Amino acid sequence: MNQLLIDYTLHLADNSLILGQRNSEWCGHGPVLEQDIAITNISLDLIGQARNFYQYAAQLINAQDKSEGPKAPAPLERGFGGEVTEDSLAYLRKEREFSNCLLVEQPNKDWAQTILRQFFFSQYQYLLFEQLQNTKDEQLAAIAEKSLKEITYHLRWSGEWVIRLGDGTEESHQRMIKAIDELWRYTGEMFTPAEYEKTFGIDFNKIKEDWSQKVKIIFDEASLIPPLGGGGAAFMQTGGKTGKHTEHLGYILTELQYMQRAYPRCEW
Repeated sequence: MNQLLIDYTLHLADNSLILGQRNSEWCGHGPVLEQDIAITNISLDLIGQARNFYQYAAQLINAQDKSEGPKAPAPLERGFGGEVTEDSLAYLRKEREFSNCLLVEQPNKDWAQTILRQFFFSQYQYLLFEQLQNTKDEQLAAIAEKSLKEITYHLRWSGEWVIRLGDGTEESHQRMIKAIDELWRYTGEMFTPAEYEKTFGIDFNKIKEDWSQKVKIIFDEASLIPPLGGGGAAFMQTGGKTGKHTEHLGYILTELQYMQRAYPRCEW
């Protein structure tokens, strides 16, 4: 059970870290100053969530080491003092050791794809954390409860932008259609639980049903149509939860981890 808890906590952390890193690429490049600041603040929220989860995962791993000996994770993941830290989990793991959903590592491309990616994930994360705040693990529940306040804003902000772009100009509408075509195939993985997700009382069928309904409401207002009517018949890409990623994650980690790998032991 303890290893399942570690794996699940790392999964939650990886989702937030990778999406936060992706969104941060817009810093200084947003379409207008106000939205540049908004997407940057969302990045900071997500990275803050990741820190909370990584800190908890590190605590669990170090406690497990003391009771069972250093079996996991691999030596590279450990901090220079021999213990796992939030920094070693973020900066010293390789692609196959990350378990984030494929959706969050997809490239920004344009503002429409960035917005839709955030909306899809925020709607999922909101529904997930609503259930997670009632889980038996008090630390996960506390992180979920605290994060929901931020996710509520992320969801409202991204949903308003989906409507604004989908029901805007002909060009913005077409860009949203293209973004749906690019990203829809990565949404199914969110509702397909990995082994480490099955013991925490999360009803993924309900999350999927509620997510589909909420997305349809926003899409209807934005004059957008989910592929195949949103019935789930479209082929879905999976693998991220078990470490099988797209080529994009390697490039993200190259940038994210560069400083620590180039200058080991560096500190602010």
